Amino acid sequence: MRTLAISILTAATLAACQQTTQSNTTVGSTGTVKTSTTTDTVNVPAVEVDTAKTEHAKEDLKQAGQTAKEDLRKAAAATGTALEKAGKKLQEKAKH
Repeated sequence: MRTLAISILTAATLAACQQTTQSNTTVGSTGTVKTSTTTDTVNVPAVEVDTAKTEHAKEDLKQAGQTAKEDLRKAAAATGTALEKAGKKLQEKAKH
């Protein structure tokens, strides 16, 4: 278990660094050769995912979806009731 944790940490550290090497060779008018090599290392911050916060947000979203579904059912029922009452009033006015 300890070896696995060290391996993961090492892999994450290596992945967080990007290294580029560039070599340049120039030939002068007198035939002299000049070579230069430049190595740039850029440390890229590792992205950490907080699984506890992600799970909490997922649960909050699930609850919000259930609440929205329930509210939609109530609104549909209320709309149906309102349409039914309006229909009855129209029928009463049509009879008179």
